[in-house]
Amino acid sequence: MRVFKTRWFAKFARRERIADTSLLDAIARAERGIVDADLGGGLIKQRVARAGQGRSGGYRTILAYRIGDRAVFLFGFAKHRMDDIGPDELRALRASATQMLEADPAAIDRAIADDSFQEIAYDEEPGIWKPGTWEH
Repeated sequence: MRVFKTRWFAKFARRERIADTSLLDAIARAERGIVDADLGGGLIKQRVARAGQGRSGGYRTILAYRIGDRAVFLFGFAKHRMDDIGPDELRALRASATQMLEADPAAIDRAIADDSFQEIAYDEEPGIWKPGTWEH
């Protein structure tokens, strides 16, 4: 399983102080079949805890996800700032998810090299975080 953040999402996570460990917890839940919402087209919505609080009052993340293969955090928002994404945004995110989930390894490597993606190290055992990730 490979886990990534887009450049936009990495800035959002840094600004909101969302730790990589919280993102990996969301992936571990998805890998166990616990998905907050299946948005279709390879998109899921997962809640992520706010520092020192629970998931319900925290952040909503939208990610491209294929079980056991790849997850790409695309978009995030605080529940208190935004109720949900609109239909136009959902269509655009589905198109991005399709592209990212179908990308071959060489395209992924290029995205990492040009800083479009940042990879978060995720161990083979679901839910295990490895040190040395992009955590700030």
